Amino acid sequence: MIIGELLAEILVDMGHDVCAITTSEADTVAAARQWHPDLLIVDRQLSPGSGVDAVDTIMQTSYIPHILVSGSIASLRKLRPDAIMLEKPYSPAALASAIVRTCKPAA
Repeated sequence: MIIGELLAEILVDMGHDVCAITTSEADTVAAARQWHPDLLIVDRQLSPGSGVDAVDTIMQTSYIPHILVSGSIASLRKLRPDAIMLEKPYSPAALASAIVRTCKPAA
């Protein structure tokens, strides 16, 4: 939760609104359904659950651009080769770049 709160502070400083900070798969899915955010930033490890599974569940009902965060994106890359990812630790500049890549309109 502390890391989520720090991430929220960075996002607010970048001019974004943060609608929810969650730590479990079920809470992540519920928050996405409640808030319909423009972007999800989801850690691979949720407790209980998985960020990858949360994103999969959310995407079954609506597409929301998302960034997957992990301490090791190499193994995550095998599961989601086309996903936008951030490897921890990351800088605000890397976060900003990932947001731009994620929210870029399709050509």
